[in-house]
Amino acid sequence: MSATFTVDFFCSLDGYGSAQGWPGYWGKEGPEVIEDRVRTFAQDQVLVFGATTFRQFRKFVTMFDEPYYESIKQLPKLVFSSTLEAPLGWDNSTVLDEDAVTAIERLKRTTDVPMRSHGSISLNRALLAAGLVDRLEILMFPAVTGRAGEAALLHGGAEFDLELVESTVLDGRTHKLVYIPHPHTAVPAGVGPKPRNADAPTTLS
Repeated sequence: MSATFTVDFFCSLDGYGSAQGWPGYWGKEGPEVIEDRVRTFAQDQVLVFGATTFRQFRKFVTMFDEPYYESIKQLPKLVFSSTLEAPLGWDNSTVLDEDAVTAIERLKRTTDVPMRSHGSISLNRALLAAGLVDRLEILMFPAVTGRAGEAALLHGGAEFDLELVESTVLDGRTHKLVYIPHPHTAVPAGVGPKPRNADAPTTLS
């Protein structure tokens, strides 16, 4: 058995997952973005959350009316937390009070049901750094949030070479980019600008 683990991340062009003073979807939602979310959460999978994102989503599904929220409600959910206790107040939810990296590594070996995590910045940074993420799905919205930006998944984290396996433009403006992340270990030989003379110095004076 080997379950795939997908990190699902919304961001602005400058890589932030949210921003003070901006609405959900940065105000750029459209029918194709919503249809993509419906398709995404209609799949058979386990949703994985950190405690903060779990609390946020648990509240969102009662406050807002998105067509994919019913699917999220029905899907099995795991939340990593040392503070949350059952009952969790959200259907089909289980709390795990253990190290997420260790638990996800075990679950990937012992189940074949795909797992998906949306948001959950610190959790997913740790899973990326541990090499446990098989797919990185980015929905990049046409906005630059600058100083208002928060929750940047990839800022200050591990380094990766990304293999692009899917690229789609939704509603003519929002990019969906699906990558397979490979830990970046070294610069391959022979890449980068080539000097005119092989004997010439490679540094600029």
